[in-house]
Amino acid sequence: MEGTNIYAIIETGGKQYRITQGQTVDVDNLNVIDGDTIEFDKVLVIGDEKNATIGAPTIEGAKVTATSKGTVRGDKIIVYKFKSKVRFRKKTGHHQLFTRLAIDKIEAPGIEIKEPVKKARRTKKEENESGS
Repeated sequence: MEGTNIYAIIETGGKQYRITQGQTVDVDNLNVIDGDTIEFDKVLVIGDEKNATIGAPTIEGAKVTATSKGTVRGDKIIVYKFKSKVRFRKKTGHHQLFTRLAIDKIEAPGIEIKEPVKKARRTKKEENESGS
């Protein structure tokens, strides 16, 4: 598996997330400080557009490294309770807390994963010297 379209499916907080390198994802609230590095060992699948490696239940030695970008609040959910004929009405709201993660690296044993190549921007000096 070589290329830049490598993905992994990890499990955290009882949920599964399909992630790629360089992606930002919101997961259930983790007890981490902003800027900390987190490693996920529960990697279920690693693959690309042509083939995939599926674990039973996880892939031995595979891990995903991510950096915490802090805690964020989700959309507000309105909870409305009502009982007919007894004049009972109760309205409450709730914001779920999420941890925002930036996926840094996907590692798997025996699989080389190339990091995406960033295009370098030309500065104004380079443009003027080359005449373009």
